[in-house]
Amino acid sequence: MRPLRLILALLGAAPITRAQTGGPHELTSPNGELVFTLALTPTGVPTYEVRQRGDTLIAPSKLGLARNPNSTLGGDWKERLKVVAATPRTADTTWTQVWGERTTVRDHYNALDIDLQPVSGSHGTLRLEVRAYDEGVAFRYVFPESLQNQIIEIGAELTEFNLPVDTLAYWTPSAQRPYEKLPLKNWKSDAEVPLTLALPGGRWLCLTEAEQTGYTRMRLKVAGPNKLITQIFSSVTEASPYATAWRAILVADQPGKLLENNFLLLNLNPPNALADTSWIHPGKVMREVTLSTAGAKRLVDFAVEQNIDYLHFDAGWYGHEYDVASDATHVAVDPRRNPRGDLDLPAVIRYAKSKGKRVILYVNHRALERQLEVLFPLYEKWGVSGVKFGFVQTGSQHWTLWLHNAVKLAAQYHLVVDIHDEFRPTGFSRTYPNLLTQEGIYGNEEFPDATQSTIYPFTRFIAGAADHTFCFNERRLKNTKAHQLALPAIHFSPLQYLYWYGRPGDYPDRAEIELWKELPTTWDETRVVNGTPGEFVTVARRHGDDWWLGGVTNTGRRTLDIAFAFLPADQKFLADIYEDADHQLVVKRTVEVTAAATLTFDLRPSGGVAIRIRHQAPATEATPPPATP
Repeated sequence: MRPLRLILALLGAAPITRAQTGGPHELTSPNGELVFTLALTPTGVPTYEVRQRGDTLIAPSKLGLARNPNSTLGGDWKERLKVVAATPRTADTTWTQVWGERTTVRDHYNALDIDLQPVSGSHGTLRLEVRAYDEGVAFRYVFPESLQNQIIEIGAELTEFNLPVDTLAYWTPSAQRPYEKLPLKNWKSDAEVPLTLALPGGRWLCLTEAEQTGYTRMRLKVAGPNKLITQIFSSVTEASPYATAWRAILVADQPGKLLENNFLLLNLNPPNALADTSWIHPGKVMREVTLSTAGAKRLVDFAVEQNIDYLHFDAGWYGHEYDVASDATHVAVDPRRNPRGDLDLPAVIRYAKSKGKRVILYVNHRALERQLEVLFPLYEKWGVSGVKFGFVQTGSQHWTLWLHNAVKLAAQYHLVVDIHDEFRPTGFSRTYPNLLTQEGIYGNEEFPDATQSTIYPFTRFIAGAADHTFCFNERRLKNTKAHQLALPAIHFSPLQYLYWYGRPGDYPDRAEIELWKELPTTWDETRVVNGTPGEFVTVARRHGDDWWLGGVTNTGRRTLDIAFAFLPADQKFLADIYEDADHQLVVKRTVEVTAAATLTFDLRPSGGVAIRIRHQAPATEATPPPATP
């Protein structure tokens, strides 16, 4: 029998009254499998628990916020609390993405808003806003508007996650470092999120945050046996109304479902704020490394040939990026990048536009912070299409607000944005889809090994797009060529930077890179065919009627079976398969596949396979000639 609270929620019932708030308070997901329970200890400490199909995923764990020690602002919200109201809600809507890993997203959840107040005295109300989805649960702390202009100070967040014994974590100390598989003890530092967890018994969790646009950044600390506690980067002082970022717990029976269900984080963000998005163009990007007019025009011609959409001018086009005297309103090439300084950027922009190509400019945070209000209208006037933010400040509430406001300002001047270095997403691209991508990953320019390629889809990419800066024909790569060809179909980014470190002349064999020539960067549907983090992964993505598939292994050799059950039944496709051959060559073969097909591949160590799956329209029967009278 469904809990009474869920039935009331589905009927749009009135708030639960004070007399009904003794608790515990349960919230159940629409499919009835996930249950979030809030309870108060005898001393008024709020705790929560998460169960799935009767099994405990998160054991009773504390909630709460604490002010800074010795502060006279506001008060603590960690004990001696009572529930004064609990209001159920439900929602079931569908929205269409401007771009993404899928075209349409269902936003279906049951919710419970739980109001807490001190048992004695009053310094306002703390609301715990909880949502239960089929894909996971999420909650955040909300301070409703107060007529007394309630002041909020948050010096520490006390949110805990008590996990089953023998849980293993895919840990990284920061957004731009490799991952390790560790037990929940003896970490060298706090963990970056998303933090993916393998639970005993086969279930998978991912702990992360969403809508972190006006709050401080979250990390997770080991605080005891099988216990994690939230760490925030800086304190927060605000006036009501105010809401923290969401704490999200994605739940899955297979690790691939965490990636397939990462739309939950988008659903925790407000809808698209832009009335016109026709100027937002995802696409492939190549960096112009010579910072010269001749080199840039050669790259434009290469971009035409290879279906590359954007040219990117990186650090050095306006001087040394860290020199405070460097002025990003003028072209002044750093002599260390090009001693001749012969970059006629206006001429290159005109030439690129004449060929249907766009330009992105890199700007370091030092110039952005000094010149933001001037740069964006100027770049629109120049005909620039996007800006890549470099080495931005992250973590504190101040820089979080600054960064998201900069993305909003860029939208006013029709500029798409790529944010580099430690920033990683929390779903803001739903609200401002001109934020096409961001780094926040140990990318290809660092030459991670193949094992990292098999971990990222189950960890970092749950948060959203990542600019991985893919290389090809680069001697320092640790992966095979087929592995590299497969990665852009696995690692999502609407701005997909290809050929990092390369120049047009570095690719004499165009057949090797023909797959990237036709590669889309946004998708109508995404399926994780199989995989285990740290071992292997296969991802299939649909664009229109065609599919693109990438499969990669770790540093070991692997026999990989790929079932094509994700294809529509009773339809035929041609699969163009790109595999590794001897002497660092890529070979191509084409076979017919249907939804009933399974193909087996012998992957070399650090190898992979890349496949374009082309839909074959049924042959139409010839119309018989008219009868002769």
